[in-house]
Amino acid sequence: MNNIALGKYIPGNSFIHKLDPRSKIFIMILLMVMIFWNVGSFFRFPLYILLSIFIFILLKVSGIALKTILKSLKPMMFMMIFLFVINIFVYKEGNVIFSIGSFSLYDQAIYQTVFIIIRLALMLVVTTILTTTTKPLEMTYGLEWYMSPLKIIHFPAHEIAMTISIALRFIPTILEETQRIIKAQKSRGVDLENGKLKEKIGAIISLLIPLLISSFQRSEELSDAMEARGYNPSAKRTRYRILKFSYIDFVSNFVSILLLTGIILLGIFNYEVQIFIFNLLERVI
Repeated sequence: MNNIALGKYIPGNSFIHKLDPRSKIFIMILLMVMIFWNVGSFFRFPLYILLSIFIFILLKVSGIALKTILKSLKPMMFMMIFLFVINIFVYKEGNVIFSIGSFSLYDQAIYQTVFIIIRLALMLVVTTILTTTTKPLEMTYGLEWYMSPLKIIHFPAHEIAMTISIALRFIPTILEETQRIIKAQKSRGVDLENGKLKEKIGAIISLLIPLLISSFQRSEELSDAMEARGYNPSAKRTRYRILKFSYIDFVSNFVSILLLTGIILLGIFNYEVQIFIFNLLERVI
């Protein structure tokens, strides 16, 4: 759990750290659209290779260790296995790889599983880059700025932005608290890994109850601290730091929009592009 980077801000002086939080949120949304955009089966995996290279460059620029990201993907192993098992029994399209009695394994089941896992992994990495390079307070300002037009209909933009920011901030705190409770329970002889199902359920309950109590205590302490500092969400607020778009922000947003536009056009004209590539290869060969 100590390896999970989601929600942890890592101080740095990189190009991505210096970007305006609004730009980083905007670029993250564009990357999410790119990841889930349908460009056809022919260009699907080449697109993911391109996006993986682009995201890897962002990781290197931001100074986040690749080892940390890979370790943070470990909790997805259970989900990957679960998806694989579900697709094996549910997906019945494509060519049969092998059959055992009435059970048949189709190649499309494996293909769709890999396809979903790649999407989830890229989405998690993009989110991690945002949270590790953006301070929680800056994240709040950025989210509130995007939701500010909704204030016309009396939407609580600041309250929602603050809630999201606090939730992201407390992810690593809760994980650290979970690790501390696990070590405390193990020192008292509680076995969280072995034993019968009934014993495992009892061990999990002995973990969840103190974790919930600790979470409520932390939330109450945070509430008291904010109230002691005069925090009033309905009052007119002033800011020490005013967000301003810089030249780097405009260039980064423009490049991201160009990349998304190219992917959208590729999805619309994927058949024509396939014919063009095949004709080009025939001429070269």
